[in-house]
Amino acid sequence: MDLEKLSTRAKSVRRKIIELVYQAKASHVGCSLSVTDILVALYFEVMNIDPKNPNDSDRDRMILSKGHSISALYAVLAARGFFPEEKLQEYGKDNTSLASHGVRGAVPGIEVSTGSGGHGLSLGAGMALALKGAKSNARVFVVSGDGEMAEGSAWEAITFAGFHELSNITLVIDHNNLQDGQDGLRAEEVLDLNPFADKLRAFHWDVEEIDGHNFEELVTAMNKKGERPQAIIASTKKGRGVSFMEDEPEWHGKSPSEEEYTMALKELS
Repeated sequence: MDLEKLSTRAKSVRRKIIELVYQAKASHVGCSLSVTDILVALYFEVMNIDPKNPNDSDRDRMILSKGHSISALYAVLAARGFFPEEKLQEYGKDNTSLASHGVRGAVPGIEVSTGSGGHGLSLGAGMALALKGAKSNARVFVVSGDGEMAEGSAWEAITFAGFHELSNITLVIDHNNLQDGQDGLRAEEVLDLNPFADKLRAFHWDVEEIDGHNFEELVTAMNKKGERPQAIIASTKKGRGVSFMEDEPEWHGKSPSEEEYTMALKELS
């Protein structure tokens, strides 16, 4: 594991996120920056994938349940070679295949269509059960936001996966503790799930709490596989990498101005 190379890659992805969101006059930049290190660790160090054969039946699957962070996934998929980086210029334009939420089949590497909070884990649990039945060694990774964990569908999936002992599924929770930029509330102010880790363990999951911006901790945790489903609570910071965006709720639904765009790229240079 080359930590310096992973950090350099993450900074490059963050620059691309800023460029995509600015050019498209889009939003959701803060949550895309918070999940970047998680996605870089998965695609460049952990997952068994082949960009030249994206539908290989033995591949690991990744579901971005927090679908509003799609600019981060597009940037990572392009960097990993799933499609040419030039295609990223289509993001946010009319008739694009790079929609504001991921659409299955639109580009290689998008496993499912996501966007509605809390649905990704249900899809992932179904995939994991099917793979287990097929005696496949493939793993399923679901990347969720902490706000999604207030959804009933998420806990139905947690119950289901624990009951069926789906050891081939890993839930990575991007715990940036900012649920929505429209009201500025912390996730715990909307619905306090603490003790979070204990609740997951009660549903027969193995749980690890880590620094979601520490590649050594991320890769080590994601590579583990036991006899039960695994949940990784990854503490992150919304807007990570750009000082004036970090932990600021307004960057959930705001597009950077020209001045802010220039400042952000300068910090990520």
